[in-house]
Amino acid sequence: MDVPRDAGVREAREVPRPVPAAGGRPVVEKGPRLYEGKAKIVYATDSESLVIQEFKDDATAFDGKKKGTIEGKGYYNAQISAACFEYLQRAAAIPTHYVGLRSDREMVCKRLRMLPVEVVVRNVAAGSLARRLGLEEGTDLGTVVLETYYKNDDLGDPLINRFHIRALGLASDEVMDRAEDLALSVNQILAPFFRDRGLLLVDFKLEFGHPWRPAGDGAAPVHPDDAGAVVLGDEISPDTCRFWDLNTRERLDKDRFRRDLGNVEEAYREVWRRVTGGR
Repeated sequence: MDVPRDAGVREAREVPRPVPAAGGRPVVEKGPRLYEGKAKIVYATDSESLVIQEFKDDATAFDGKKKGTIEGKGYYNAQISAACFEYLQRAAAIPTHYVGLRSDREMVCKRLRMLPVEVVVRNVAAGSLARRLGLEEGTDLGTVVLETYYKNDDLGDPLINRFHIRALGLASDEVMDRAEDLALSVNQILAPFFRDRGLLLVDFKLEFGHPWRPAGDGAAPVHPDDAGAVVLGDEISPDTCRFWDLNTRERLDKDRFRRDLGNVEEAYREVWRRVTGGR
């Protein structure tokens, strides 16, 4: 769930869950648009602690320099993300913002104040890591490599380290320790989950945030580090992960759009089919 950091948010002590519909989907009233990003639109709801995250078919690459549309992407990413969040919550009680799907493209989420730091987990050399280190794409790294990036579109989301994070006041060491521990746990859980479905989890990006404090509880706004809890947000999909076929190493992710490889919609659909069983 993406909500701008400067939205005057507050810590949530208890997040109410919406009443489930007869079909099992959460029931919330859709409110005004809070924020629109490259791949999703976030809407307010009738609960201050919940938002609706709507997935779009729009696609961008290279800091927005390349734009296009991937038919069905919003549907596939919503369904894949829901399946992954549900599995993480069920298998290891990973704290996530996921509450439930409201529709095929709409996800009800706990409202978070997002950290301006993205955590990238890499299992196999690809993309920018391969270029920076002079490694051939597909090289097994032998160990998990964890990187952090400053989430700033104007700067192109630069690679940063813990010293930069401290200098810029982006997050405390305690919060980053927690976010990185969660990222490694997610990798440990999802890598075999995808492998069992014939997918190699090459690398992926995660975003984290702190719970929102509803207005009207008499509390003053707090710095995000004071909120304590660190929660996994955003999405887990071919937009944010590199997926290769386990046997053929065929790319089944957004790289097909970035590199003009063709069959982009088919790749997203194939990941959706393997992860959800085409449900």
